Amino acid sequence: MKHLRALAVAALTLAPALAAAADIDGSRLSLLWGVPFAGVLLSIALLPLVAPRFWHHHFGKITAGWSLAFLLPFALVFGPQMAGAGFVHALVAEYLPFVILLTALFTVAGGIYIRGNLQGSALLNTGLLVIGSVLASFMGTTGASMLLIRPLIRANEGRKHITHVVVFFIFTVSNAGGSLTPLGDPPLFLGFLKGVDFFWTLRHIFPETLFILAVLLGLFFALDAWYWRQPGERTPSAAAAAAPAETFGFDGKANFGLLGVVVALVLMSGIWKSDVQWDIAGTVVGLPGLVRDAGLVLVTIVSLILTPRQVHEDNQFSWGPMQEVAKLFAGIFLTIIPVIAMLKAGVNGPFGAIVSAVTRPDGSPDPAMYFWASGLLSSFLDNAPTYLVFFNTAGGDPVTLMTTHAATLAAISAGSVFMGANTYIGNAPNLMVKAIAEDRGVPMPSFFGYMVWSGVILVPLFIAITFIWLR
Repeated sequence: MKHLRALAVAALTLAPALAAAADIDGSRLSLLWGVPFAGVLLSIALLPLVAPRFWHHHFGKITAGWSLAFLLPFALVFGPQMAGAGFVHALVAEYLPFVILLTALFTVAGGIYIRGNLQGSALLNTGLLVIGSVLASFMGTTGASMLLIRPLIRANEGRKHITHVVVFFIFTVSNAGGSLTPLGDPPLFLGFLKGVDFFWTLRHIFPETLFILAVLLGLFFALDAWYWRQPGERTPSAAAAAAPAETFGFDGKANFGLLGVVVALVLMSGIWKSDVQWDIAGTVVGLPGLVRDAGLVLVTIVSLILTPRQVHEDNQFSWGPMQEVAKLFAGIFLTIIPVIAMLKAGVNGPFGAIVSAVTRPDGSPDPAMYFWASGLLSSFLDNAPTYLVFFNTAGGDPVTLMTTHAATLAAISAGSVFMGANTYIGNAPNLMVKAIAEDRGVPMPSFFGYMVWSGVILVPLFIAITFIWLR
């Protein structure tokens, strides 16, 4: 995390310790302020292809460079106070809670080893995807992904074709499966904090969720079964062939209890209301959030203490994937600041055409356009603030959105969650699953290669959802 520390030092030297936060007026910003964010995305997409060795050793420095390419000019143009306030807000209110939660889930799930001589047949693989998709709405897409990706990869060791298994895992477990409760995905949790009922999404987008999961799982089963029958598909490694028979079971069971604590802490932070808060360079930090984050850090430490070393060895647990995600998203969270500000400016900002497109000529919201606008932006931006932008664009009143404009809220919710699967950066678990898979030797598609998969498989499903439910 030395690159993050370097960014912190640079920003804090620009901003007074007690700088008052000022909302950035996105209507004053040029699209050029989005260049560093685009640079981060293009670096993630292109450099692993054209300079893989350089990227592998220096992606943290490259991300830090793009971050400073935004922060330093912004401080010169708008003043150190505003730049510092923006940095502190991104760090304290968004990035640190995000990384702390991911680290806790990564550690706890990595401390659970699923025993058994699992063979990655189409039936077993599909079963694991079904289980993960159900769990995702109750323990989060990150928690479900981290719990099941390792046993899924281990079950398919020795198979010639495994890339499609991980890709469909991202589609289902890491994204679509988390669409039914606020615990499933951050955008829905933001809606819950804004006053949307806990079970509202379950009642209103269950048909769409069932449709997309049923089609994806059926397509996956057919494709995986076809691969399974091909000559030379199964070539078990010598280590796997020599491995003794194992009865099915779990090691590191204490982590199941810790997983429950993580879910309880996240839910508590959304339900508990407290007037106790602190102002950190203009960013308000409330007591519930601090308790949650402190609790998650404690859970991480307890998991590392309680988990036997053998469990981590069996899981081939390493910090590499978590470090990669932490460094890349540090740059994303910082350089996205002006992009989100421009979106929040609505029709008066550089993205005014996008905001205007979601409204019909009579002034009523267009659910289909909300679905595509929130979804496509969530494919490349952080889907949580994108959800919030369109939630407010649609009026921002939870009672009205849950009743009169229920179709619009359903469209925003479905678009933000479902289309997070369009790219590796659309949702945090996508990049984590990719990193873990590559760490285990799975040949994953490039950034654009993955988008070919999502474009061919997911986009037609999104079009079908539009015509069936959002006309």
